[in-house]
Amino acid sequence: MKQKGWRSLKKNRRWWLLQNGTIFTNFHNIAVALLIDVHFKISAGDRFARNWGPCKPLASPSGSKLGGKRVGIIGLGRIGGEVAKRLEAFDCIIMYHSRNKNPSVSYTFYSNVVDLASNSDVLILCCPLTEQTKYIVNKEVMLALGKDGIIVNVGRGALIDEKVLVQCLMKGEIRGAGLDVFENEPNVPEELFALDNVVLSPHAAAYTLDCFMDACEHVAKSLDAFFSSKSLIISPIT
Repeated sequence: MKQKGWRSLKKNRRWWLLQNGTIFTNFHNIAVALLIDVHFKISAGDRFARNWGPCKPLASPSGSKLGGKRVGIIGLGRIGGEVAKRLEAFDCIIMYHSRNKNPSVSYTFYSNVVDLASNSDVLILCCPLTEQTKYIVNKEVMLALGKDGIIVNVGRGALIDEKVLVQCLMKGEIRGAGLDVFENEPNVPEELFALDNVVLSPHAAAYTLDCFMDACEHVAKSLDAFFSSKSLIISPIT
């Protein structure tokens, strides 16, 4: 193997393996799944049903419809865009906040996250974590979202001020949350464990057998293409 080629391979070792969208699709789907679970209280209802007996009245947690809800997406990149497409099928009203307005979509754009929250029933976080986006959802944003609002985070834990989120959930200042990521993973705030208005996922959006099998296949094809001096089938991130 030529040293130059080996150095190039090492330099480009950080690949977003499935540029065709396989891993992305799992993030899209987990975001929608978390939202549906929180809205319809599926996990809370499951816990109730497991302890439901003949002497226990029917007082299971009640959910609400998803159709017509105003969904604010923070970060309308590839993942956020696919989340939007899926929720349009539920007749949700989509709006968004990103660094820049996207002229290719008709969704309402908000340059300010507080304004987005004020006009949304749901906030879904899909943006990367940077110095600018850390705690992009703070207490002001949560209070603007209001007591009927739901937050879903499939981005990074520190996009949300987690301590404030816990307090808002416990006090009923927001309705619920679906969380696939946490600020200090693998540590999850213990206060969330007893709350029926929270659905937790262990940062597992991409952890499916299909995903791993597809990843292995794409790595093998890409290595074959590289060592054959062919164009890579995936785009490396340097």
